[in-house]
Amino acid sequence: MPSAEFDPKTRFEKRQLPPALQRLLEYDVKATKAFVSFLLNFVAVRSLKTHCKFLEISCHGIVWLAGWLAFCWMIDDKNLYQMQINMMFGLILDIIFVALIKAATRRRRPCVDDFFTIGPDKFSFPSGHTSRAFYLLCFFTWLYPVSWIFWPPLFAWAFSVAISRLLIYRHHLLDVIAGMLLGCLESVLLCILWLGPRFTNYIMNSISEDHVPGGPEGP
Repeated sequence: MPSAEFDPKTRFEKRQLPPALQRLLEYDVKATKAFVSFLLNFVAVRSLKTHCKFLEISCHGIVWLAGWLAFCWMIDDKNLYQMQINMMFGLILDIIFVALIKAATRRRRPCVDDFFTIGPDKFSFPSGHTSRAFYLLCFFTWLYPVSWIFWPPLFAWAFSVAISRLLIYRHHLLDVIAGMLLGCLESVLLCILWLGPRFTNYIMNSISEDHVPGGPEGP
């Protein structure tokens, strides 16, 4: 009979971490609890806690992917093709990067209901909601800047999403900080890999109503 040390069901708990990393993670747990306790001293933050579920849904990967696909399908404007496709490209990159990092680090969440979480979502490092929020913030303030009137709500929303992940103990402090950095780095990468108008027009034309079977140009 194989020993528990090599049991696949317990190997996550049996991993031996370097002492320095172990101390860092233990300090992170304490720092997270202290930071959340400090934040809850403020009335504005306590009121924010009641909106944490809404903030979680507002930055969920499936919600953004499905919503953005619907937006691309409904709004057929050649002037928006480049923005639409590059935004989708960045959202897909974010999901891939977060899933790969979580699978590699396998850090457990502070509080998790295993019934509702599968695969990499059981793990907490980095915060996918935070990385997505800061990617969207960078996209609409740097890569494809919207009017400055919308900047304050964008900043408030992104930071509220990050704080909400701590208030409901879905993540540790390092998870959220890593998510912020990852979202910014994804924006830099997207700037380098930015898809040009010829390619984005080709993609949008390929999936548009005029080119599918049964459409105006279909058989």
